[in-house]
Amino acid sequence: MKIYTAEPFSETKYLLGESPAYDTGTGIISWVDIIDGALYLRYPDGREERSSFGCQIGAAVPVKDGSYAVAGENAIFVLKNGGITMLKSLENIYESYQRSNDAKADPCGRLWFGSMVNKDGFAHCGSLFCLDKGELKVMQADTKLANGMAWNAAGDRFFFSDTMGGGVFAYDYDKKTGCITNKKLLFSLENGFSDGMCIDAEDDLWVAVWGGGRVEHRSSLNGEKLGEIRVDAKNVTSCCFFGDDMDVLLITTSGDGQDGAHDGCLFTCRVDVKGVPTDKADL
Repeated sequence: MKIYTAEPFSETKYLLGESPAYDTGTGIISWVDIIDGALYLRYPDGREERSSFGCQIGAAVPVKDGSYAVAGENAIFVLKNGGITMLKSLENIYESYQRSNDAKADPCGRLWFGSMVNKDGFAHCGSLFCLDKGELKVMQADTKLANGMAWNAAGDRFFFSDTMGGGVFAYDYDKKTGCITNKKLLFSLENGFSDGMCIDAEDDLWVAVWGGGRVEHRSSLNGEKLGEIRVDAKNVTSCCFFGDDMDVLLITTSGDGQDGAHDGCLFTCRVDVKGVPTDKADL
C-alpha cells in the first residue's frame, strides 16, 4: 500500500474549504468556503478571484459555457462574468433546516447535488438530486449526509459518499437516462467519515476522510484500500486531480473549530496515477 504526504498549497485558511475542481480548458482551479459563502477561482498565472454569495454554498461546478453552477443554501446559482443569477430555487424542496452540500456534473452534463441538515437538533437527513435541463429529480431519497460523487470511464457505474449513512456506495448507472439502481455498500471507514471524492484514470477512487486527516485510495471494484495521502489537517473534505499531467491532487480541508497549523488550508500531493478531467455541467 502506497503512502503519500500532502504539502500545504498556501498558508491561507478557510473555515470550510470544499468542492475543488479543475478546468482543463482554461487551467483554472476552483474551490468554495461553505461557511463564508465564497467561491474562489485561481488562474494559471496565480491570480485569484473571490465571489461572495451572501449565504452558505455547498459546492461549485464548472459549466461548459465558462460559467459556474453553485449549489447555494436554498438555490442553484450561476456565476458568469462576475455576475450572479439564480437558476433554480430550492426553498420548496428543502426543509428549513437543510442546505445544499456537494455537487458534481455527470458525463452527460447533468448537475447532481445533495442536501443535508444545517442546524442543530435535527437528525441527519436529505436527498441526492439531479437537475437535467431544468427538470429536478430525486435520485436517492433518505440520505443522511449527501456528499462526494464519481462516475467510471465506461459510464455504467456511479459512486456516492453518504457521510453519515455508512460510507461509499456503488450503483449501476444508465448514462442515457441518468438513472441509478442496485445500490450496494462499497466500503465503510474506520477513524473518520467519507467526504468528497474523485476518480482516477484507472477507475479507482480517492476519498477525503473527515476526522481522519487523510485521503484514501480505494478500488472501485471491491473497495480494497490501495493507499492513502496523509494530510496535516484533521477534517479533510474533498479532492480533485489537476495540472498539466493530471497527476496532482488538490485537497481541501476545514479549519472551523480547529487550531492546527494547517487546518483549513489547501494541500497538494503528486501521486503515481493520472486523474481524469472534471466533467462540466450543461445547463
